[in-house]
Amino acid sequence: MGGKSLRLGFLTLAVLLLAAASEGAEPPPSCEAVRKVFQLRRLGPLGGVPEFPRAGVDLQVCTSKNPTCCTKKMEEKYQTAAKQDIQQVLQTSSATLKFLISHNAAAFQEMFEMLIRLAENYTSTLFCNAYGNMAAEATVPVQEFFTDVGLFLFGTDVSTEEFVNRFFDTLFPVVYNHVLNPGPTDISLEYGECLRVARRDIRPFGNIPEKAIEQMGRALLPSRTFLQALNLGIEVINTTDHLHFSKDCSRALLRMQYCPHCQGLTLSKPCMGYCLNIIRGCLADVAEVDLHWRGYIQSLEELSRAMSGAYNIEHVLLNFHSLVNDALVQAQINRPELSERVHKMCGPPVRKPKEFPGCSFDQNKDNQVLKMFSRDSEETLTNRRNAQGNRSERIAGNNCSLLMSGEEKMSLSFKGRPFFSVEFISHLRLYRAFYGGLADQLCGNELAAADGLLCWNGEDVVRSYTHRVVGSGIKAQSANPEVKVKGTDPVISQIIDKLKHVIQLLQGKSFPKYDKWDLQQTGSGGGVDEQISGDCDDEDGCGGSGSGEFKRVLKITDCKHILQTD
Repeated sequence: MGGKSLRLGFLTLAVLLLAAASEGAEPPPSCEAVRKVFQLRRLGPLGGVPEFPRAGVDLQVCTSKNPTCCTKKMEEKYQTAAKQDIQQVLQTSSATLKFLISHNAAAFQEMFEMLIRLAENYTSTLFCNAYGNMAAEATVPVQEFFTDVGLFLFGTDVSTEEFVNRFFDTLFPVVYNHVLNPGPTDISLEYGECLRVARRDIRPFGNIPEKAIEQMGRALLPSRTFLQALNLGIEVINTTDHLHFSKDCSRALLRMQYCPHCQGLTLSKPCMGYCLNIIRGCLADVAEVDLHWRGYIQSLEELSRAMSGAYNIEHVLLNFHSLVNDALVQAQINRPELSERVHKMCGPPVRKPKEFPGCSFDQNKDNQVLKMFSRDSEETLTNRRNAQGNRSERIAGNNCSLLMSGEEKMSLSFKGRPFFSVEFISHLRLYRAFYGGLADQLCGNELAAADGLLCWNGEDVVRSYTHRVVGSGIKAQSANPEVKVKGTDPVISQIIDKLKHVIQLLQGKSFPKYDKWDLQQTGSGGGVDEQISGDCDDEDGCGGSGSGEFKRVLKITDCKHILQTD
């Protein structure tokens, strides 16, 4: 509705444009046209609009030597409307970009959740099918491990090394009780705690825990960073969509958009050069985002390529159960040696009556999980690119064994295809210069008069704008004849700092332990780290638990409430 209202304000009765413009700055015989537009835009009570032109001695911005149809209160209403109009144009211009990022961020997050749940299913199936006697006791460590995976992936401050080690620590007493030293009774809680604490010294699983730590860190950290970066992209757009305009900018917008109304020129539009000077002045801070936005998109593209290779989260998660199986086999092979180590560190086993039953795998829940992850699901990212088939994985039999051929397992891995949407990155690449050309886009598409038409230059209707047109950015505004720009908005400076930081994360530079991401540094260079500074004064107003339950830290905008454009 806002976009439509704005267009009404600029284009109402467009057929009269030349006639209205030809009047020049001569006072209108009446204020009827002004009253109609004022009422149409619902700017305030119609009773406050004069019926005939009057002296405008009380006006502060829309001053004129001629009689005027504006009052001081009308000028205030117009100034509010002018800022709202620009806000609406900004939001309309970024709507498609905002939808693109938020929609894909939500889709990536949903896919990660399904991968985690399916990986948990594989691991539970391994215990239930191959190690049924300890399946029930293994349920808690398996659930806690994959809950930690989700918490880490979606932003919680947990350590991959810590939760991988915790999983194997907790698993060791179960393995000892049922594989290394089985008996008619269970080991006591105290003895189990000794085994848990001693696991890293005893090393029953060989180097498998270290291998799991490396794989989880290398796969989860880039994926977590990718999601955080998409979230920041939405934040950047929301910030630039709701700018705080300085006092001088607000007056310039009023002069450009509504001061012509005071002279009865309700249909005139600003000259292109005049519009560019004002909008470039008002969006000077936003233009400073351009360099870092380009680096942000380039870094997203580079990381997405890396994640489809060695850092493939899908491959790592869906093969975690194989690592667990290798760890259990390793313990069985070294059984005699391990028993001796355990005896030295914890003494002979202290036992108690058995408490745990056999396998208690939730058949219905995992059927539902697999159904959600079926290859014909419309929501999977890969199937949005290519229909992979309609065969779904299945749990078969009451013994909770997962029937899956090699071909089916390869299908779940999408046969080596990149997990991240190629279309998303290619579409996002089209918006690399979005902030650098934003002012030109607004004037060219919405605000300014077309070439060759009479236009408003801030004082009168003319055939061309004669003042110098300045460039974009803070430095260029020193020569702006229409708007005085005093410095960078702190809010924009903050969002630039966040972009710099996330670029470092995307390039793997802020993680010493996982700094081997094979990213090609092409394009951003040192420019991404340039410091943006400027002065600003007060006048401008600068100023969980359980399987599958993850604490969502990523703030995804609800796509249903984002303006969609054709």
